[in-house]
Amino acid sequence: MSKLKKRVGIAFAAIAVTGLTLFAAASVFARVRLAKHYDTHRLGLPLPPESDTAAVLRGKHLVTARYGCAGCHGQNLGGGVMIDDPAIGNVRGPNLTRGKGNRTANYSMADWDRVVRHGVKPDGTPAVMPSDDFFKMSDAELSDIVAYVRSVPRVDGEVPTPSFGPVGKVLLALGKMPLSAEHMPSSDHPSEPPPVADSAQFGEHLAATCVTCHRQNLAGGPMAFGPPSWPAAANLTQHATGLGSWSFDDFDKALTHGVSKDGHSLRAPMSDVVQGTKGMDMTERRALWTYLRQVSPTPTNPG
Repeated sequence: MSKLKKRVGIAFAAIAVTGLTLFAAASVFARVRLAKHYDTHRLGLPLPPESDTAAVLRGKHLVTARYGCAGCHGQNLGGGVMIDDPAIGNVRGPNLTRGKGNRTANYSMADWDRVVRHGVKPDGTPAVMPSDDFFKMSDAELSDIVAYVRSVPRVDGEVPTPSFGPVGKVLLALGKMPLSAEHMPSSDHPSEPPPVADSAQFGEHLAATCVTCHRQNLAGGPMAFGPPSWPAAANLTQHATGLGSWSFDDFDKALTHGVSKDGHSLRAPMSDVVQGTKGMDMTERRALWTYLRQVSPTPTNPG
């Protein structure tokens, strides 16, 4: 019996050592991934003038209804919670206002462009930001967003930099936690967005903000980030496992009231997204539906 106990103890010790070694390796690979430097093009636009009230109003609609900035940066843009899970990590959207503790006071338009549309911080390292959703944002929209962000009331508050728990470090090491900087677009951004109309072209532009969760083919499936409580992203295509049986009214109710076709309330993170999409106007919501009806029906993505 004593020999058996000794062998079991040795086996457990070996497992523990192996686990610690793998975790140490994961921590190193995670740090290496987050320390890599990326080059992007340099946007030559000037910062929008603070006196441009029309730009501020356009930017307010983009920030609050289309691009969901409050979901990560808080309703007052003074900082918000993206992930708060001991196993995965503590990731918070930084303070974007001009108050104490902000990260953007000295940003040029090139800096805004790099972090928003490429996921790259001014120092060249990757930001933990879902910039995939903003790859197709036009220069005009980015300028209007900056105009609005620079106009909001100052909020004083230092937001801690991201930190990762054991699961988060493993996900980073294995490449399972997405970093937008690793697959940023190589093509130029459009200078202007498509005309506002109930059209597939405009709807496709709006749907570009859905890809981080619903994937490039919009067929949803399990998300590679976020806490375990988050459900799989819905399939937005017209497949039977997606929105095939939905009407526009069903879709509109989900975007404006956070209620699925079956009457169930949408869960996080979509319930947070609805706080923005309910501010979209009818033309925007119809255009999004017009586009989604033209996307090829695709089975829900596997894990």
